[in-house]
Amino acid sequence: MKVFSNTFDDDAPAAHRNPHVAWSDVPEGTRSLVLAAVDMGIPAEYDDPNRTGRAVPADMPRREFDHWVLVDIDPGLGEIAEGALGEEGVPGGKPGPEAAFGARLGANGYRGFFAGDPAKAGGRSGPDDPCPPRNDGLVHRYVFLLYATDLERVPLAGTFTAADVLDAIEGHVLDETSFTGHYSLDPSLA
Repeated sequence: MKVFSNTFDDDAPAAHRNPHVAWSDVPEGTRSLVLAAVDMGIPAEYDDPNRTGRAVPADMPRREFDHWVLVDIDPGLGEIAEGALGEEGVPGGKPGPEAAFGARLGANGYRGFFAGDPAKAGGRSGPDDPCPPRNDGLVHRYVFLLYATDLERVPLAGTFTAADVLDAIEGHVLDETSFTGHYSLDPSLA
């Protein structure tokens, strides 16, 4: 199975649009696909990011951050067009879990990230654009993971996370693949 994107390397932030994602060579018996996009290295502590006159050191402890979780994707689609799941940011996040073409959106990492901010808290479903701290000393790695499953529908209801999905599809994955994009807002890393 193969997966790729032809829009991830654009020069401008994605304005909360999902990137174009396409796949091929799906294994026989695949009933649905699962897609997750994960930033593999946001700062574990969030005191310095985006603060004027401060830098996030490259050796700061890091953690993963889910930007996009999408389940119940029809493998016959072959692709998800750029912006197919919305073109703009939505206060509190895009509504979910129901999405275009019968798929469902999981909660992204902003749900917990903004939990203490009433103006930004909310469901936080759907793709939110890559937004590494503008003063981060590392280029961020965004890994797109695609799983072919023998499930017509992932057995989860309500709000679910990428971790919930991985637990739910265990034993049902026929194949998996990934691609990685790199992105930074720090002009010194250009």
